[in-house]
Amino acid sequence: MNKFDNQATEALLERKLITENQYQEITVYRSLNIFSLNAELKFFLYLSVLLFTSGIGVLIYNNIDTIGHIAILSILLIVIGVCFYFCFKNSKGFQKSEVKFEHPVLEYLVLAASILTCIFIGYLQFQYKPFGTHYGLATLIPTLVSFFCAYYFDNKSVLTIAITGLAAYVGLSVTPQDLLNNNNFYSDQSLSYSAIMLGVLLVLWTIYSSRIQLKTHFNLIFLTFALHIISIASISNLINDYYGIWLIFAFILAGSSYYFYKVSHDLKAISLYVFMIVYAYIGFNIFLFRVFEHIDLADIWMLLVISLPAYFIGSIILFIKLIKTFNKQIAA
Repeated sequence: MNKFDNQATEALLERKLITENQYQEITVYRSLNIFSLNAELKFFLYLSVLLFTSGIGVLIYNNIDTIGHIAILSILLIVIGVCFYFCFKNSKGFQKSEVKFEHPVLEYLVLAASILTCIFIGYLQFQYKPFGTHYGLATLIPTLVSFFCAYYFDNKSVLTIAITGLAAYVGLSVTPQDLLNNNNFYSDQSLSYSAIMLGVLLVLWTIYSSRIQLKTHFNLIFLTFALHIISIASISNLINDYYGIWLIFAFILAGSSYYFYKVSHDLKAISLYVFMIVYAYIGFNIFLFRVFEHIDLADIWMLLVISLPAYFIGSIILFIKLIKTFNKQIAA
């Protein structure tokens, strides 16, 4: 790695992008072999929040008859209050641009407070049913709290919780495992429509946020959720023939792929670009199979079998070429 770094620095010097003095300073600094533990420490902080909140859940489950419901809810409320107290005390207030806490621990306190709020409201509804049979409210309220915390404290982790809660409110499970194994998602056509509408709303929100310059660094998160939700909903309807309208979802997937192709270049987001290609490729192959269902392949069956290896090898080569081209374009 040091060899490549030195070569890159020398290339900058040769192109006169840095001075000789700057080159010497960079070389001396690298010779000190100093490295940052920032990422590792943040990972352990994130892991500690997950373990703490998971431990709270296990504690409630194992001692629910011993501790008592009121005591558990009281302890949760006190912990949530303490977390929010320190967060509000040390925050810089709401700002439309990106803002960070002076101490990274406070960011994870916001995350812990949001997760515990979801646990508190969920447990309260499960045990005492303050919202009656309106279970959607038990999902909507922590979702709104999470959106508030995400925007007020500028926390991306909490934003993902908020979007997940919003998806759950409209009846979706947005974890990859649930999307791939949820039979209701594939058998219920109205749920597919809800998924596509939610994805479109997330896209529209990013467009509006960009116009008013409201937390534009959140756009990538919104667009990532929108890409997955719209693409998977469209592909599921390509597989399942609902009254012969699968062709409409083919056009939806094509339009979605084109839009995210443009957005991935605008944001220079390779994650959006890669997933866009994967979903478009899957959708294109399903579309071909649906077309071939209406064609007599008896005469060209052997030709198709022979050409399949070349097709898949060509697809892999094209995928690699597209990624390389994208990296060159965003680096230019």
